[in-house]
Amino acid sequence: MGDGGPDFFDEGALVSVLTTEPLGRALDYRAPDGGCFVGAFVEVPLGPRRVLGVVWGAGEGGYDLAKVRPVTRVLDAAPMGEAMRTFLQRAADYTLTPMPAMLRLASRAPGLADPPGPRKVYRKGWAEPDRMTEARARVIAVLDDYGGAAFTLSELAALAEVTTSVIKTMVKIGAVAEEEAPRDLPYPLLDPGLQGKPLAPDQAEAAEKLRAAVAGGRYGTTLLKGVTGSGKTEVYLEAVAECLAQGRQALVLLPEIALTSEFLNRVEERFGAKPGEWHSGVTQTERRRLWRMAGEGRVGLVVGARSALFLPFRDLGLIVVDEEHDTSYKQEDGVLYNARDMAVLRASMTDAQVVLASATPCLESWVNAASGKYARIDLTSRFGVAELPDMRAIDMRAERLEQNRWISPTLAGAVTDRIGRGEQALLFLNRRGYAPVTICRACGHQIGCDHCDARMVEHRFLKRLVCHQCGETKPMPEACPHCKAEGRLAPVGPGVERLAEEVAARFPEARLAILSSDLFGSARALKETIGTIAEGGADIIIGTQIVAKGHNFPLLTLVGVIDADLGLQGSDLRAAERTFQLVRQVSGRAGRSERPGVALIQSYQPEHPVIRAILSGEEEAFWRAEAAERQAAGMPPFGRLAGIILSSPDVQTVFDFGADLARRDAPLRRIGAQVFGPAPAPVARVRGRHRVRLLVKAEKTASLQAALAEWVGQMRIPANLRLAIDIDPQSFY
Repeated sequence: MGDGGPDFFDEGALVSVLTTEPLGRALDYRAPDGGCFVGAFVEVPLGPRRVLGVVWGAGEGGYDLAKVRPVTRVLDAAPMGEAMRTFLQRAADYTLTPMPAMLRLASRAPGLADPPGPRKVYRKGWAEPDRMTEARARVIAVLDDYGGAAFTLSELAALAEVTTSVIKTMVKIGAVAEEEAPRDLPYPLLDPGLQGKPLAPDQAEAAEKLRAAVAGGRYGTTLLKGVTGSGKTEVYLEAVAECLAQGRQALVLLPEIALTSEFLNRVEERFGAKPGEWHSGVTQTERRRLWRMAGEGRVGLVVGARSALFLPFRDLGLIVVDEEHDTSYKQEDGVLYNARDMAVLRASMTDAQVVLASATPCLESWVNAASGKYARIDLTSRFGVAELPDMRAIDMRAERLEQNRWISPTLAGAVTDRIGRGEQALLFLNRRGYAPVTICRACGHQIGCDHCDARMVEHRFLKRLVCHQCGETKPMPEACPHCKAEGRLAPVGPGVERLAEEVAARFPEARLAILSSDLFGSARALKETIGTIAEGGADIIIGTQIVAKGHNFPLLTLVGVIDADLGLQGSDLRAAERTFQLVRQVSGRAGRSERPGVALIQSYQPEHPVIRAILSGEEEAFWRAEAAERQAAGMPPFGRLAGIILSSPDVQTVFDFGADLARRDAPLRRIGAQVFGPAPAPVARVRGRHRVRLLVKAEKTASLQAALAEWVGQMRIPANLRLAIDIDPQSFY
C-alpha cells in the first residue's frame, strides 16, 4: 500500500484480481503504472487473452514475484464499492455459486473496456428505401421494434441478421441515420418535488409510513399488501420520491417486460422524466450507458428485471419488488437465485429500504410479516370509485359442454352480455399454444421432443410443434412419425390458440386479441398490443399468465377462468399457493374503473379448499391454513430445502454418481438433514441430457450451505456431468 490510503496500491504492488473467468479463485498481478484502487475494474492478461476483472484486495505472494504479470490497464469505470463486493460475496456464499459467476452477473454490460469519447450510432432515417429487400426490411423492423433507440453498427447488424454493408448503403439513401453521439450520457434528473396523484386517506397513510422509513436511512423491509387496483404503485412511488429527495438511488423490479411501458409513463408523469431501463428489451448501447451511470450515481431511478439487482449502484436507498410473489423472480439457470431474497440481502448492505408489493404475497413474505421480521401495510379498498369484482364459481359438472369445447354455456352467456354493453371480457387459460398433446389416433403415439422427455406443443399460428423445455421446434407432420399413418394426428386438450378458435366460432363479430408470450417477436410488439387493448381495441382477450401481471384495462368487466383446477394437479409444494395467487390476480383485472366487474371461475371441484378461499376472499384464513400445513411438515418457510440437479448425456453415469453421492451423506446427517433420491427429474431429459434430482431437507436453523459444500466436495465430478445446487428451490421440473 502507498500514500494514497488503505485502499490504494502503488505501481508494482501485488494485487489480487477476481476475473469473470471460471477459475474459482482470484489471481495475483502487479498494480499498473499510476497504481490502482480496491474495486477498480481492470483488464488483465490470462494466457494469450485479456480478460475483465476487479481488484479485490492485496495479493497473497509466496512465489517468484518476477514472474507476476502486471495489470494491463485500469478501465474508465467507477470502482466497485465495498457494499457491492460484500453483497456479491454473501450472495455467492448463500447460493453456493463461484465468485467469477457472481462477477459476471455484476458486469453484464457490453463495451466496458471501450475508451470514453464520441462514437457513431444508428437510428431510423427520414427516407423510405428506393428498393425494399428482405435484408433492408429486417433492419427497419429492428429500428421500429426498439422505438427510436440508438444502436452501434455491429449491434444493429447482429439484431437484423444482415451485413454491415447493408446498413451503410441504407445510410447513403437516408433510410438509416448515422450520428456522432457521446458514449454515455447521464440520465435526466427526476424531480421528487412534483405533485403526485391525489391519494385516498389509507393510501396517504401508507405512503407516509414508507416515506418515513426511507428518510430514516436504515435497513428495513415492508410488505405492502393491497388488493388489485388499490393504488400500490402510487404509494410506493412516494417512497421513491423520498429516496430521490435524499439524493440516493432507487430500483423498482418488475416481473414482466410488458409492464414497463405503462410504468415508465407513470414515472414520467410523477417525476417529469423517464427513469433508466434494464431488461432484455433494451439495446446493448443503453445497457452499457445505464451500467456506467448507475456506478457514477448519475441515474436516480432504475426500472428493471431481476438482473438489475446486480447493477453497480453508487448509493442505493430503496428497492421495490413489485408483484413480489411472481415466480419469474427466481432465476432457474446459470446462477440460481431468488431476486426477492437477494433484494433484501442487498438492501441490508447499503442501509436501504425494501418494499415488497403484492395483492397475493408469497407465503415466505406473509410469514416474515406475521412474525415481525418485516413491517406490513395493508390497502384494503380499490382506488377511486372502482370496486372489487364479484367472484363466482361455475360448477362444470352441471354444465353441458360439447366435445372439444371449453367455454361453458354460463360463461358464454356472460361474455355475450358484456360485449353487448360495449365492455371487454378476458378468458384466462394458463397454457400456451394450440394443444398440449398431439396424439395419433391410429397407434396412440404422442409426439415428443427428440432432445427432451417432454411432449411437443402444437402452435398452430406458427404451423410448428414446440418443446417448452428446450425450445426445439419442427414443422407439424402430415403423417404419424411412429406408424406413418396420414391424417390421423389429433390435438388433445386446449391451449390459448385452440380457445381462440372456439371464441372465433362462437362470437364471430367480436374483435379478438391473444396475449401469450410466444406470439410476440419483440417486447415492443407486446407493449403495443396491450396499449391497443387498453384503448378498447378488442372485445374478447384470451391470455396466459402474462395477463395477470399488473395490466390496467379500463373497459374490462368480465374475467372467465377456463380451467381453475389446472394448477391444483401434481404434487408441487406450492401448487395451492400458486393457484390461489394466479386466479386472484387474474380475477382482479376486472372492474378496475367505474364499471363493476365479475369473475367467473370454471371448476370441476368448486368445493376444493383453494377454490373456496379464492371465492370467499378470506385470504388471511387461507395463508394461516397453508402456513400451518407447511409448519407441520417442516417445509419452507419453516424448514429448508436444497435441490441437487445432476445431468449427463449418459444415463448410467448420472444415476451412478447420484447414488454414490447419496451414500456419502455424513456431512448432512451431522446437521440433522435428510437426503431424498436420487430420482429422475419430472422432465427426465432436457436438450439430450439425462437429469436426476436429489432433495435435501433440513431444519430452519441448520447451517445448510456449509454442509452441502462439504458433502459435494467429497466427489470428483466426471467431465461430462454437471452438478447444480438450488438453494430454496421454487420448482421441481
